Amino acid sequence: MSTKSIESAATARWWTVTVFAIAMAWVEAAVVFYLRTMFNRMEPYQPNPLPEFANLGKTELVREAATLVMLLTIGMMIGSTWRKRLGYSAIAFGIWDIFYYLFLRVMCGWPHSLFDWDILFLLPLPWWGPVCAPISIAALMIIWGTLVNSEPEDTKPIGERRAWLMSWIGVLIALYVFMSDSIRALKHGEDAVRNVLPVSFNWPLFGVGFVLMAMPALVLLREFLVHSRLRPTPELAKIEPS
Repeated sequence: MSTKSIESAATARWWTVTVFAIAMAWVEAAVVFYLRTMFNRMEPYQPNPLPEFANLGKTELVREAATLVMLLTIGMMIGSTWRKRLGYSAIAFGIWDIFYYLFLRVMCGWPHSLFDWDILFLLPLPWWGPVCAPISIAALMIIWGTLVNSEPEDTKPIGERRAWLMSWIGVLIALYVFMSDSIRALKHGEDAVRNVLPVSFNWPLFGVGFVLMAMPALVLLREFLVHSRLRPTPELAKIEPS
């Protein structure tokens, strides 16, 4: 298969994942729109942000887990190697997350700005953060996934293992920032956790975590730029060696 055919196939797979993620984002936004309308919680940041009703709490936890499984599954189906499968899953997650907020804005006018507070996730504790925080991570995932699926099959970027170690440290830092208020409320019981309303976001610490999370993408970007400079131009490639 020619290089052009390989690139065309990769582009088709990228768009397949993108269309799936956008459609899934609409479904997710619609479900959240229905729930928030039902509970009069269109604005997540208000007293009693997680009201109890029947068995919806546990159902919502399972729905969130199922969402992650679906995003991982599309990557497993599309990618040809484990690395590329994870790359496509990252692309799907990032596009889904960004369009989820875009579609909520279309449906109900929220979020009003990128700095509106949102309950980002419920597992294992409620995550709180401004909308722009998860969107920035989503964009990073799209970049990393796209770079992974643009590299040759046998590429082994120099320094990637160290970059991933730093990235996982960054992930832990970001998780702490998102859940720090819920963690502090744990000692007061489940009701206190459910009623947490953060008053500030630790941007400096999140910034450190984000930079660390970006390390694998930066390593891949460096390798991509190096290979692009070394790649022969079409004119030179046509010249037969004497």
